[in-house]
Amino acid sequence: MTEADVRFYFDPVCPFAWMTSKWVRMVAAQRDYTVDWRFISLRLINSHVDYDTHFPAGYEEGHTSGLRLLRVAARARAEHGRDAVGSFYEQVSAEIFDAPGSAELTPAVRGGRPFAAAALARAGLPVGLADALDDTTWDAEILAEGEEALALTGKDVGTPILHFSPPEGTALFGPVISRLPSQEDAVRLWDHVTALAAFPGFAELKRSLRERPQLRSFGVDPGAAGAEEDWQAGRRATAP
Repeated sequence: MTEADVRFYFDPVCPFAWMTSKWVRMVAAQRDYTVDWRFISLRLINSHVDYDTHFPAGYEEGHTSGLRLLRVAARARAEHGRDAVGSFYEQVSAEIFDAPGSAELTPAVRGGRPFAAAALARAGLPVGLADALDDTTWDAEILAEGEEALALTGKDVGTPILHFSPPEGTALFGPVISRLPSQEDAVRLWDHVTALAAFPGFAELKRSLRERPQLRSFGVDPGAAGAEEDWQAGRRATAP
């Protein structure tokens, strides 16, 4: 397989991964880049964590729904090639975060067969792939891919993880963005980020104050700016 220009490690229920993925798709279309969409399950990489004490209520169920959808993505890749992952991810997370009514979408619904089957159909994939939702035999592959990502960045990060110019290039967590840039700003941001990634010894730029993502699931209309909140370790300091 020809190496992609960037590897993008995602969990389909991470809003910041989804926002960053939309930016990456904009850049890829303008620069004719290829993207290898890879897996990092928030549920699996947090398997050692007590959710009741480390996360607000509902996070464990939310992360589990992401793992269920990644099982479907893993089977789609095995049976229909790597491009199937990007197509499925786009359909799934657009419905989770950008569709009307997404704010009321529960983890039980988005991790269920009707939801997965509908996303597969929109992606032009067989709906029978949804049988993988409960198939834990895919978990070892998903976990290994997540560990691959964390081996590139260190473990104190979340999603997304981008690996630029793999396999030799640098991998970074993020960038975490709350708004979708214009077409012109998208490539300008890309150039700045990749310049930082290419600088030897660069490790981190960070602020925990973030706008709510520009996504309907957060109650933010397209084109509007979300309220600023304090996010710590990739999650709100207080439960929503």
